[in-house]
Amino acid sequence: MRKNLLDVGSVHSLTFRVQYNETDGQKRVHHANYLNYFERGRVEMLREAGLSYKKFEESGLLLVVTEMSVKYHAGAEFDDLLTLQTKLVEVRKVRLVHGYQIQREGEIVVTATSTIACVDSSGHPRKIEF
Repeated sequence: MRKNLLDVGSVHSLTFRVQYNETDGQKRVHHANYLNYFERGRVEMLREAGLSYKKFEESGLLLVVTEMSVKYHAGAEFDDLLTLQTKLVEVRKVRLVHGYQIQREGEIVVTATSTIACVDSSGHPRKIEF
């Protein structure tokens, strides 16, 4: 049975290891890489729900980030095993709000929220329909 992606409160969990190229001169994950992790979480959440973001784009619609708020609690390093939880917090007509939490062995590393808008190829807002 397919999960309903648009159920507020739905949570997707993804575990991954920090790659060397994701770290900076201080041997920590560079802050910008967390945005990539969040995007990966959203895409994998769609995939687990039985939806393909690639096919969604092929239909002429895009999901674009309109707002991102990130709080860094601790530093992650090369080879750390991290768990990202992506939660659907709110659904509006053309927007999705996600919450994120990345942990390392139970310690919170990063928390964040994002607002994602659905637009057509010309950038006009479109109702989200999966």
